[in-house]
Amino acid sequence: MVKGLLVKGRDPRFVHYEFYNFSGLKGQTKISRNGLNFYSSRVTLVFSAPEKEFIDYFLKHLFSFPQIELGNLILVPEMVEQEFMPTISEENKFICISPVVLLEPSIFDNQGKRFISPETETFSDQLYDSTMQRLEKLGSHDSDKMSSFYKFQIVPDQGYLNRIKETQKKFARIYPVYDMDVKYEIRGYTFPFTMYAAKEVQEFSFMCGLGKYTYKGFGMLDVANADPGERSEVYEFERL
Repeated sequence: MVKGLLVKGRDPRFVHYEFYNFSGLKGQTKISRNGLNFYSSRVTLVFSAPEKEFIDYFLKHLFSFPQIELGNLILVPEMVEQEFMPTISEENKFICISPVVLLEPSIFDNQGKRFISPETETFSDQLYDSTMQRLEKLGSHDSDKMSSFYKFQIVPDQGYLNRIKETQKKFARIYPVYDMDVKYEIRGYTFPFTMYAAKEVQEFSFMCGLGKYTYKGFGMLDVANADPGERSEVYEFERL
């Protein structure tokens, strides 16, 4: 749906734009044999990007539809709220609003489903590499500034991981992703963690997501123990 709205606008700057992130639909849900059922009359989509012009472009075309069919849901765009940017430092505890993906899949093997323990340096290294590649592609920092972003570490909440293991639940699951109409399977991780990195890297990860396929709805973060309802206001934008 998101990609379709970007293509619909036909703006060459944004049709292939990748520096955005979004969540799954948030609402009162229950899992059944037929999938995920929504029991709330309203659902929320969290959408994030560093450029206001891009945000307005997306919203303008989203609200151009009186209703949108998504699976078996019929959604009516109603209102937009803007969250205030939280205070970001060089050490922040985040929670995952959507799963963080480390590895890209291949059509020839199961590389994308390989499990990497969050407690290893390899986990942090994979996220560091993908973050630096995306930051460099964004082009918001010169080479000297990019070279200063060498500090990067992800430290999982050990207490959370221990509780998950004790209850035999999972923090790493397999998810489908579509690329050029080809379906792949990837492993996504959902757990609280502390990130140690430069403030600019932290802000980019918070705004644009962390890991692979952030523009497909993976890797969205929020600051731990934050109440979005206390840091938002109605957002106005030009409509079609």
